[in-house]
Amino acid sequence: MKTEEIANNLVKWCNAGEEHKCYEQLYSPNIVSVEMEGSENQIAKGMDEIAKKGEWWRENFEVHSAKTSQPTIADNWFSVRHEMDITHKPSGQRSIMQELGVYEVKDGKIVKEQFFYNT
Repeated sequence: MKTEEIANNLVKWCNAGEEHKCYEQLYSPNIVSVEMEGSENQIAKGMDEIAKKGEWWRENFEVHSAKTSQPTIADNWFSVRHEMDITHKPSGQRSIMQELGVYEVKDGKIVKEQFFYNT
């Protein structure tokens, strides 16, 4: 798959609540995922660590709604804005979270994702 097709599928599946398809079809088995410095699970390498990061997220946050913007594409990179209405389960605090996701594509798969947001 080309970068544009990967980016469009990621947006489509995120907006449909089918994120699992992204991991199954778009991600390299050797994916590297980077969160903001000081974040829980700051760097995850490989699908097993990505799965653990997802488990942590589901244990700590309830997602009421989510929206992913159309991608901006440049060569083998693309970025999107993710916006989520979430509740932090331990504190009960509800908020709107926005983050910029930047993705690198090689050999038809996402090999790196990095997220930027206020901590």
